[in-house]
Amino acid sequence: MPAGDARPRFDIVRFPRLCFPRVTFLLVLVAALLGWTAPAHATGERLVDDYRSVYGTPGVAAAVIDGSSVETIVRGRDGDGNAVTARTRFRIASMSKSMTATAIMLLVDRDRVSLDDPVVKFLPDFRMADPRFTGITVRQILSHTSGLSISTNNEYVFPPPRTAREVVAGLADKTLAADPGTRSEYHNTNYSIAARIVEVVSGKSFDAFLHTELFTPLGMTGTGSTPGCSDRAEGLPSGYEVVLGVAVAAPEMPGMCVGNGGVISTLDDMVRWLRFNQGTFGAGLLSAGSLAELHTVQPKAGDHALGWQSRPVTEGAPPSVIGHGGTLATWTGDMVFSPKTGVAALVLTNSGGDPSLLSTNLLAERIGAPATPMSNPLTVVNAVLLGLTVGMGALLVTVAVRARRWALRRRAARRPRLVLRLVPLALVTVLGVVLPTPIWGEFNFQYWIVTAWLMPLLALFCLSCCVLGAVALGRRLWCFRRAGQAAPAPVQPATAES
Repeated sequence: MPAGDARPRFDIVRFPRLCFPRVTFLLVLVAALLGWTAPAHATGERLVDDYRSVYGTPGVAAAVIDGSSVETIVRGRDGDGNAVTARTRFRIASMSKSMTATAIMLLVDRDRVSLDDPVVKFLPDFRMADPRFTGITVRQILSHTSGLSISTNNEYVFPPPRTAREVVAGLADKTLAADPGTRSEYHNTNYSIAARIVEVVSGKSFDAFLHTELFTPLGMTGTGSTPGCSDRAEGLPSGYEVVLGVAVAAPEMPGMCVGNGGVISTLDDMVRWLRFNQGTFGAGLLSAGSLAELHTVQPKAGDHALGWQSRPVTEGAPPSVIGHGGTLATWTGDMVFSPKTGVAALVLTNSGGDPSLLSTNLLAERIGAPATPMSNPLTVVNAVLLGLTVGMGALLVTVAVRARRWALRRRAARRPRLVLRLVPLALVTVLGVVLPTPIWGEFNFQYWIVTAWLMPLLALFCLSCCVLGAVALGRRLWCFRRAGQAAPAPVQPATAES
């Protein structure tokens, strides 16, 4: 779940492979004698450049933390056309959840909240049309084991709620998909509830609490948050939509991000955040026990900790690192660190993509693990959708243009046969309306808006089928009616009297 005038140019220098061992040896020897050294971490830069090439990402800010050293890699431009720097602001999307969970743990350290307290203890106004809701605990909402589900609580409502209080109030007529604490399902609303707990217990707005209790103590001066995913913020340029390598600056999709995805930050500040979570920065802000709990996989939660997830470094390997990603329509990012080695990687981008692939590869490069090949599956999907859209559009326009000729040839046809000839056009029109349904699991016009942001070419294909199909069908019917009215009256046979 993309300044946008053209696809960014990537000036990547590619060195030819030397095929002669002696030449290679001589070059290495000369370099050693002259004291030349290769860039310390050219592989990291190459990984970032390759990622941009594969995904067409306009701007990337990445960092690798290894002990006391921090390597930063910045590439491309922001939505205003300026070069990306370590102080460029990005929406970090669901990486915000790690901060919400930390806000709760600050209250735990102050004996204001217990993880195993029921949510209703802190939110008397929290109600659901399901008696099991009273058993939901703070731990369960932070580990996505509350029983809340997209199947019973549509999070893509337009217009979206504006505050955490409204999110909680909107659950009054909803039910749970499972008993609390029995299974895991990633659901953003859990973290909006957590944000509301922070507000009620602390007496501050969620943004104010994060600012005074987390960001300021950690020196994260470029970090703040907004309730809505698309709310304007000072110094925040737009993100991008990227389709088949073409990047267009675009506004973010409206949505409720309080607690679950509303933080805006910079590479410099997020390095501080990762160092804090590694325990090498901001000591004393949070107890060691609470910090460890944040990174501990929770009961019945699959790979979920509290605002974090346990992951493997390479596909098929056992989980050995802690991380969390973030995805909006026009912003993505990822952060990951190894508790054993202390190595961490961070990626912020201003478009869609798979930044976890890049962050994991950056981490793998430092710890000697194999990198995962990078590819963009949406390239093929979008190419197919573009071809289908052009083909279907041309076909339906041709049908509409030739509708009069079609009607004149069939004005004497029987109605059953005529109806059968119109069925394909009717099916194409209906297909345009319901095609997003298999993606979201139910028919809902609000999902059209989500599809338009996340998969614009699919939305364009659906729109072409719907609009052009209806036009072609309507024109055939209209032309058939006109052809029937214009048909000459049949000649009456002569009678004996005449």
